[in-house]
Amino acid sequence: MNKRIFELDILRGLTIALMIIVDAPPDVMYQTLQHAAWQGINLADTIFPAFVFAMGMAAAVSTSRRQPSLKKIFIRAGLLFFVGFLLNVLIYFCFEWAKLRLFGVLQRLAITYIFGMIIFLKLKNAAQISLAAILLLLVSSLGFHIYAPENPFDEMYNISGAVDKIFPGVNHIYTSTHDPEGLYGTFASVASMLFGILAGKFLLKNEVWKIILYGAGILILGYGWSFFDIAAKKIWTAPFALLNAGGDMIFLAALVILFKILPRLRKYFHPLESLGKNPFFFFVAANVSVILLNAIKIFDTPLWIFIYQKTFQGFISAEFGTLIFCVMWCLIWLIPAEIFNRRGIILKI
Repeated sequence: MNKRIFELDILRGLTIALMIIVDAPPDVMYQTLQHAAWQGINLADTIFPAFVFAMGMAAAVSTSRRQPSLKKIFIRAGLLFFVGFLLNVLIYFCFEWAKLRLFGVLQRLAITYIFGMIIFLKLKNAAQISLAAILLLLVSSLGFHIYAPENPFDEMYNISGAVDKIFPGVNHIYTSTHDPEGLYGTFASVASMLFGILAGKFLLKNEVWKIILYGAGILILGYGWSFFDIAAKKIWTAPFALLNAGGDMIFLAALVILFKILPRLRKYFHPLESLGKNPFFFFVAANVSVILLNAIKIFDTPLWIFIYQKTFQGFISAEFGTLIFCVMWCLIWLIPAEIFNRRGIILKI
């Protein structure tokens, strides 16, 4: 039971690699690697929910070995939230201190982890966990429709943005209208984590067929739900959560089947495995590095931009040059990831 789940490390490593690539482009990026302006799902919009899904899988795996106490759950979540807030302190201290943001990616993970784990520890089987996830999505959806029945998902006027403006307030959210990691979206993100827990439980029992069956069912439900609600990452709607979770389950099942049929392929995924063993560290380290490289100026130009200008700017096209620059940036992080892996260093929160 102490053996690591290879497919889980791959999924986490892939999400971290993609996060590094899409989080800080120095110039214009291909549209699919940008977040959708409001409605729709681009490749960039699948990364964060995949990490929440993977967090749910990890929770199922770790809980099968030892059930954590509520104290440990709250301590871990508190540390996650604190590290995320420190990232914001660094960002806004360097650039716009007066509008210090409270929430962020790690803060959303922290809040999601608390509620996801509490629900998980109270429920007994897959049916109950599935029902809890759907109920959370129904609550989320109903809130949008009750708050603004004429146009529930208007970008300027919806319940998620209204909650953000109350807490933490309009001066401390990502944009003037909403925060993509605000409180209201937690309903749906907890559902995303619960679907990950389901996948983790099935994987531990080698029930790949259940992962495929549930994944297909969740995808169909998400598609049907999208006729009533939009799929939007910035407010983490029900169809967005369902379509991503269903896709993650199918992708996970495909990995399991692939490595069973062709086990020799595992070695080609080793870099992602190494990155996936310390996902939080490399997410934070990569973000801090970009913040500092943007804060340091060379001839009034941020060092991050200066390096890009002297390397890949305009290489074939602006989009292609940006992509190559970001991919090279990601590849750099594979070096310490491999060093950590060889030395058995696992940094956990």
